[in-house]
Amino acid sequence: MKTLLHSQELTCPSCVAKIEKALKDVPGVEDAKVFFNTGRIEVQHDPAVATPTRLVETVQSVGYNARVSAV
Repeated sequence: MKTLLHSQELTCPSCVAKIEKALKDVPGVEDAKVFFNTGRIEVQHDPAVATPTRLVETVQSVGYNARVSAV
């Protein structure tokens, strides 16, 4: 499953790396890509293990706000 998140707080490339690493460490996440210029976060994951709520909480745990985005 692919879940799209959005964050308006991405201000530098290190933000991207921090969020991608945190998301990839979540059990059930296969891949995470953060697009700095748009704030778009794409997460490929097993929804039975890594729920969209868990993904948002993970981004928040490293200091950034995020929300589930409509496609």
